[in-house]
Amino acid sequence: MTQLFEGVGIALQSLRASKARAGLTILGVAIGVMVVVLMASFITGVNMGVEDILNQLGPRTFFVQRSPQTGVVFDDSDYYRSPPLTVQEADRIGELPSISLVVVGEFNSRDVEFENQTLNSVEVRGLSAGWPRVMGGDIFPGRSYTGLESAASSRVVVINRKLADDIFGLRDPMGHRIKVGGVPFRVIGVYEPPPDIFGQGNRPFVIIPQGAFNKYVRTWRTDLIFYVSPSTSVTVLQATEDVTAAMRSFRGLGPRDDNTFGIITQEKALENFDQIAGVIFLVMLVLSSVALMVGGVGVIAIMMISVTERTREIGIRKAIGAKRREILWQFLVEAATLTLIGGAIGLALGGLASVLLKAFTPLPAQIPLWAVVVALGASIVTGVLFGMYPAAKAARLDPVEALRYE
Repeated sequence: MTQLFEGVGIALQSLRASKARAGLTILGVAIGVMVVVLMASFITGVNMGVEDILNQLGPRTFFVQRSPQTGVVFDDSDYYRSPPLTVQEADRIGELPSISLVVVGEFNSRDVEFENQTLNSVEVRGLSAGWPRVMGGDIFPGRSYTGLESAASSRVVVINRKLADDIFGLRDPMGHRIKVGGVPFRVIGVYEPPPDIFGQGNRPFVIIPQGAFNKYVRTWRTDLIFYVSPSTSVTVLQATEDVTAAMRSFRGLGPRDDNTFGIITQEKALENFDQIAGVIFLVMLVLSSVALMVGGVGVIAIMMISVTERTREIGIRKAIGAKRREILWQFLVEAATLTLIGGAIGLALGGLASVLLKAFTPLPAQIPLWAVVVALGASIVTGVLFGMYPAAKAARLDPVEALRYE
């Protein structure tokens, strides 16, 4: 412990004596550690946000999509070989005893007009009745459209709070008619979506019956997606198996035929996101490693200068009995201390950036404990690895030659 504290003390003296050299070394390490910490907090926050979004849909809700590939897709050829989903298939799924609700979703964008105001490229969501049960949030004032209105393709619309504020201001939007893609729709409700990290509620959008979407808005074939809610008495696994069997039967697939559709449970969605987040984190880890290497090169430079300046001191210590491993240990502790200081500064900067990210964005950024351990550990390892050569050179110095050094 005495040698450890001695090495730390010498490192701090070196820091005070060579502020510019030590500062450059610390800066490189601090940048690398800050990137690691910030990316870890960002990815952790996004993971928590995605889980919240999925929970808002209902923890048991799963999705049916056109593409049979439910993971990270690099080849979309299977997508084009698969037939689009149809409303008839959604009706077939909805008849299953294990299924409580199927909401058909379709998306596009159109200009929205009211009096002399026009909002360009507003998202239009065509959803079947019952969508509030899987989307969450509140509708106030007003209501959603009924199943009868949805089946009749009624020209009624639910607008989100952002669009209501943009085009109506302080006026009550209820009962007014707005044009969606040039077609008049009557406003029957204002939707307050649940908060999410992607800020979708901060963008204007409208929700209309899926039949009305198909009749008045859609100008080309768009893909449907099914939001499926299982019955309370069955498991998600049983529900997905029943939906798979129904879809395969409806499409006439044989026992050896692959599925021409995909089913994504919330666990699978999180797994897919984790894969993407892992790739992003790996890229950022490589970039931060470059910064750590820059700091490591600085460690070599400053430690070589330190060895040269203290050659006579090393000779004296060897002459009075200091062993090679003691000299080696002293310089390694000195190098690790410098990089640890850089790591601590980087950790503080990353923590500050994480706090600002959480304060000024919807992202619930949070620094995981493993990121702190990895960041500080990486800074120490950097010091040890890059300080090994100068420390070994100091340990191998001949005491007689070292004492003659001027």
